[in-house]
Amino acid sequence: MLRAGLFAAAFLALAAPALAQDAPGEAGRYTMTPTPEGFLRLDTRTGAIALCTTTSGVAACRGAPEERGALESEIARLSKENADLKQQLAQRGKGSRALDLPKEEDMDKALNFAEKFMRRMMRIMREEEPKDRL
Repeated sequence: MLRAGLFAAAFLALAAPALAQDAPGEAGRYTMTPTPEGFLRLDTRTGAIALCTTTSGVAACRGAPEERGALESEIARLSKENADLKQQLAQRGKGSRALDLPKEEDMDKALNFAEKFMRRMMRIMREEEPKDRL
C-alpha cells in the first residue's frame, strides 16, 4: 500500500512538469485532477475522461463511461429540427403578410375601453377624499 502511494506521488511529480510544457501555440492536451482514488485525466482535445489509479505499484487508467454518442445524436436531432423549423418559417412568411397590424376598428375599441376605464378611475379618486383633510 505504501509502495502504491509512493509510486502515485512519483508519477504525479514526474507528470506535472511534462504537463506544464505546452506545444507551441497550443495548451497542454491533458489536465490532471487529484481524487481520493487516484486522479482524473481529462483529454482537452477530445473531452475523454479517465480515472487513473495505482494497484500493486502499477498505474492504470480506465476510461470513464461516456455518453458522447448520445450527446452527438441529440445534437444532430436538434440541428435537424432547427433546420426544419427555419424552413417552415420561411415558407409561412412567403404566403402571408409579414406584419399583421390590428384593424382600425379594433384600435378604436381598445382606446375607447382605456378611456372609459381612466375616466371611472379619476371619478373614484375625486369622490374619495382623504379623511385626514378637514
